[in-house]
Amino acid sequence: MYSKDEIVVCKKSKLEIQNIFNQGIIDRDDLKILKHPRRILCANYPIIKDNGEQEIITAFRVLYNNNLGPGKGGIRFHPSVDLDEVSELAFIMSLKTALVDLPFGGAKGGIRIDPKEFSKTELEKISRGYVREFCKYFGPQIDVPAPDVNTTPEIMGWMIDEYNKITGENTKAFITGKTIENGGSEGRDKSTAMGGFYILQEEYKEIQDKLKLKVAIQGFGNAGSVMANLLQAEGYTVVAVSDSSTAIYNERGLDIEDVFNYVYGGDKKQRLIGYSNAKQISNEELLELDVDILVPAALGGVITIQNVKNIKAKNILELANGPITVEAEHVLEEKNIQVIPDLLANAGGVIVSYFEWDQNLKEEHWSLEDVNNKLKDRIITAYKKVLEVAGKESLSLRKAAYKIAIQKINKK
Repeated sequence: MYSKDEIVVCKKSKLEIQNIFNQGIIDRDDLKILKHPRRILCANYPIIKDNGEQEIITAFRVLYNNNLGPGKGGIRFHPSVDLDEVSELAFIMSLKTALVDLPFGGAKGGIRIDPKEFSKTELEKISRGYVREFCKYFGPQIDVPAPDVNTTPEIMGWMIDEYNKITGENTKAFITGKTIENGGSEGRDKSTAMGGFYILQEEYKEIQDKLKLKVAIQGFGNAGSVMANLLQAEGYTVVAVSDSSTAIYNERGLDIEDVFNYVYGGDKKQRLIGYSNAKQISNEELLELDVDILVPAALGGVITIQNVKNIKAKNILELANGPITVEAEHVLEEKNIQVIPDLLANAGGVIVSYFEWDQNLKEEHWSLEDVNNKLKDRIITAYKKVLEVAGKESLSLRKAAYKIAIQKINKK
């Protein structure tokens, strides 16, 4: 099924990079180094379930590039995980860490399971087994995992415990995304949204009355809900948010605190479809609202060639991965709608993961204020560099971001 000579990477990113190569923005050597992953690991290992039956677990780890430092990237638990997906995500992480000037390469891991079908005891066995299979390819200076889809600080705790048992070490820098008590960093839980928020604050720093800025956010999970709270607290008018069930809209602005309490304030998470203090609209309608800022913060591929002509937002911040298709982006460029690309906009998570790794190596623990100040400085520095290159070379922000990242990986 998979060629030894070429692993399929993210089709969108690969098309974009081929496009900027064709335009002479990067050269052939730049392209070559991004064509193949550095290391591909696959394993099938057994666990014994609670009922005594044996289950074979399929797992992957890909180190795409380590020119700038050890691999960095999460481990996801999902039934659709395969080698192509893990490779494409490792590829994107290589670009992201380079763009925000981290001393990391890019990596990713995954286990092909539906975690809902396993007990907590079984998930612990699966997590520890993953570390046993790939242990010699992990380490603070080799490859540093983290949480991803369906993985948690508790799972990271099982993994670091297993790693230390195998190696005889007592290092917390083997993995990031841990609980605070286990060496995790302050601010990690909100870091993805916080990074995007700092970019928007820089983008609109000249506007004193933020109430004039209308924002629609697709997604009200961790990233989307945190972003909505941050923006409203700073005076922005958040007119719409959504989840998989529906979107809610109020042209004068939603009460985000009330929405948050409705969704997260009870014993279990509520769906927005039951929220009665705003107008119900579809996710598709949310994307097409006439707003200043649109924040896709949920799924990939939501702005397509089919709906892009209806997009009215003046600025799009990609808090989700890949929410705009390649074809749709060309239309957005023609319409002069600025896109702040995911490569930069959602890099807050990996930046604070780096901070956690750095704190662990130095045996330090930084305050939340220190973490947020360092995050702001790093992501705004990267944003200004992207703006500079885009302006000098008449490139979109995405093309400028790719060029900067690729040249850093090749150490130019």
